[in-house]
Amino acid sequence: MAKAHHVIPLALSGNVTPEQTERLRDSLNDSLQRGLRLALEKLDEHSARMVLDLQEKLQTEITSSVEKIIQRFTISEKYKEEEALSRREYPATYRVRPIEAQSTALRNLFPGLHNPMEKLARRTLPDGAEDWFAIPRWQSVAHTYGEAVQKVIDLLAETRRFSNRITDRLGAKFLRQSERSALAERIIAGQQHNHDVLVIAAQLGLLYRGCSARRARVLMATNEFALGAFAVGCLLLTHPERLSHLDTLMLDCGGDEYSLRGDGSFDRVPLFDFDLGGIEFSVFYEDRARNLWGTPTGFVFEM
Repeated sequence: MAKAHHVIPLALSGNVTPEQTERLRDSLNDSLQRGLRLALEKLDEHSARMVLDLQEKLQTEITSSVEKIIQRFTISEKYKEEEALSRREYPATYRVRPIEAQSTALRNLFPGLHNPMEKLARRTLPDGAEDWFAIPRWQSVAHTYGEAVQKVIDLLAETRRFSNRITDRLGAKFLRQSERSALAERIIAGQQHNHDVLVIAAQLGLLYRGCSARRARVLMATNEFALGAFAVGCLLLTHPERLSHLDTLMLDCGGDEYSLRGDGSFDRVPLFDFDLGGIEFSVFYEDRARNLWGTPTGFVFEM
């Protein structure tokens, strides 16, 4: 039986501060008191008795409603115009392989990697995740993030028709992980005792199809993070069918930030798409919405 667990938020800018908690409590208390006063003004003796008879049910519904209302206001309106209608799907031939098969494939591609905590894949998936995936820690593959991405690209080029539009531009002044994704990786690696291969709950783009990369970022749950070029490239190595047709949903790597000129302006993201020439690795503006792409994401949860 799958083991249930709770998700934990990514404290990118720190947990809720005592000051924020106090301000929220004061604001919500004022609203609740006003709502209570207006509701009581409309009751008479008979209707008040009916409410009291159902007070336990009422308390449950009020608690649930307050929680849902607050959660609704955490969904950002930022960049809302950067959404395009998309009906693109995954290829019909795409299937997620068992975590053991994924691990074996990665260890064949990157000799020296150790087994992941495969038992994690028997747990219940966090909300939003599609399945469990094995992804190496990039630090187990290369000394720098750019070098690790290059190794993945080289492996893809050995097995697929492949075109790299940003050859020799994967150094630190061009490519970097987003702060949120780097933090998520550290949390997951720490939870999994710094295994070379991490078991990550993820979705491969459908959740944010049609969104710009930065719109997808602000829509993510508190325990969610975008995957970068290294992680997405590894997923394509273990699941080549995911990107194998012209009309499939392509993948942007919103967990990374890219500077086209290496001038400190990181306003683009890497992406993998597919055309008649095979897979293409390039970059695109983070603020442009296209119906062709979706952003793959991972999820952090309590162990």
